[in-house]
Amino acid sequence: MLYRKNIPGWERVARVGAGLAMMACGLGAPILAGGLVGHAVAISGVVTLLSGFIGFCPMCAMAGRRLNAKK
Repeated sequence: MLYRKNIPGWERVARVGAGLAMMACGLGAPILAGGLVGHAVAISGVVTLLSGFIGFCPMCAMAGRRLNAKK
């Protein structure tokens, strides 16, 4: 693998849920649907969802966040 996972399991589940909620709100909310802000929220939801599935967050890596190594 080219990257090390830096998101724990509980946070991965939370990111998947949050990503799905962001996509639903961005594309389905009457105020946001079809607008630029709605599309931006939906795209942010896709990025959040993917980081949850993959287990790697580039921003966390830039901040130096690492998972504890199993001994």
